[in-house]
Amino acid sequence: MSGPAGLIGPNAILQLLPAIEKRQGAEAVHRMLARAGIEAVPDGTAMIPESDAARLFRQLRIEMPDRAGEIATEAGRRTADYILANRIPAPAQSVLKWLPPGLAARGLSRAISRNAWTFAGSGQFRAITPWLFEIADNPLIRGEAGTAPLCVWHAAVFERLYRVLVAPEVVCTEVRCAAVTGEGICRFALCRSAAEIVTPRRMAPSRAGA
Repeated sequence: MSGPAGLIGPNAILQLLPAIEKRQGAEAVHRMLARAGIEAVPDGTAMIPESDAARLFRQLRIEMPDRAGEIATEAGRRTADYILANRIPAPAQSVLKWLPPGLAARGLSRAISRNAWTFAGSGQFRAITPWLFEIADNPLIRGEAGTAPLCVWHAAVFERLYRVLVAPEVVCTEVRCAAVTGEGICRFALCRSAAEIVTPRRMAPSRAGA
């Protein structure tokens, strides 16, 4: 499933900014917004250009390579908490928490699939199983290349939702990233034990766009 051409939910930016400010201060936020070419912070009432979010995440990785992962992870958790507070009705959350994890995962993955346009933008989201997701042509890393998976924000969103609504020990790992493989697919595995986690595919660095 993909969404409106070139648009993504505003939380891709709105939840990233406080995570940056918490560690680096307000000046860093203003500087990165300017360098990413974002003239105004979204007001949260409408979808935003996915290219704006992609440029801000890229700027974060450029300016703070050692802290970009933890900042994106916090932004993903904050995004999931926003979804829990504002987008999933309390009765539905109660039902998911009451169900066995397998059934809860099935229900939650369906809900995520129905709303994929808010976080996948023009990319194509697919729930391969309730525990394995895929985004083809992920707009937040489109054209990027690197030696490690870059979709930390997405993984953190999925992990937080599953920990709250399915099982508290769930871990989400990006086991395949288009920025690493160059094959256009980002894949996320949700696991209930460390033994189930698959090591992400890696490759030697340095193609253009890194």
